[in-house]
Amino acid sequence: MLSPAVDRANASDKIKYGCAINAKDQIVESRALAKSLANPDNNQWQAKGDLHRKYHLPAANADMPYRLYVPVSWDGHSQLPMVVFLHGAMSDENRYIDANERQMINLAEQYGFILLSPLGHTPLGAYGTPLRLPAVFGKPDVAAKQRDSVTPEEENKLQLSEKDVINVIEIVINEYPVKRSAIFMAGHSMGSGGTWYLGAKYYQYWAAIAPMSGPFVDETNYPWDNIRKMPVFMTEGTGATPSLAASRAMSTWMKEKGFNLVYKEVDADHGGMIPLVLPGIFTYFKEQISTNAK
Repeated sequence: MLSPAVDRANASDKIKYGCAINAKDQIVESRALAKSLANPDNNQWQAKGDLHRKYHLPAANADMPYRLYVPVSWDGHSQLPMVVFLHGAMSDENRYIDANERQMINLAEQYGFILLSPLGHTPLGAYGTPLRLPAVFGKPDVAAKQRDSVTPEEENKLQLSEKDVINVIEIVINEYPVKRSAIFMAGHSMGSGGTWYLGAKYYQYWAAIAPMSGPFVDETNYPWDNIRKMPVFMTEGTGATPSLAASRAMSTWMKEKGFNLVYKEVDADHGGMIPLVLPGIFTYFKEQISTNAK
């Protein structure tokens, strides 16, 4: 059941930061759902390779698809790190995964990662955060206007999108021996906003995050302490005009505040930057595993 719709103009800071779901409660709910769906006798249980899957999302009374890649080189019992990837607006769980000759799948196989791509309930679900262009870092008035204009119907859609992501994470964790200290998240555009949002709200999951060309963060209401020590690999394209200045300002601000941030720009536009930065993102995630093992 969804949380009651809220009056965002009078809501607490925690609600202003995103939708009204309580993170701890959602994790408990998603874990229970994952256990109820588990079927070790199914011949696809702990399958390897490129998998198109779905599950039933009770709150929406609908089946939700998700894309899963499990390295074919996996020995069937060793723990695996995992990358959760959040797609951009008007996309789905498949488009980014299949792009550029399945670049992400090739990287997941190369580095030995499970790759999980949720739909987020709809192509425009935004994973629980109401912030979109032009509500980028440094524009708190625009962000406040977007938050306060969210209708009860839109609030419900945000909640369903957030639930879908956490559900599929817990479904995969329940089925595969995911290394809990090596779960990562990346996302592009709207998915970058989702990465910033879920990265802080569900900070207990992540060994590092990698937001790509989407600085949809309100400095005033963002729970910065939740990612104070979290490794962040932030990327942007020099031709991504709507977000470039904000990404630069945000990266500078975070470095001045002492966050564990790496910021990289590539000579490409908003979409063209994706294949240029993905290899570096996977390398960065792999380096975090090595660092944590020391």
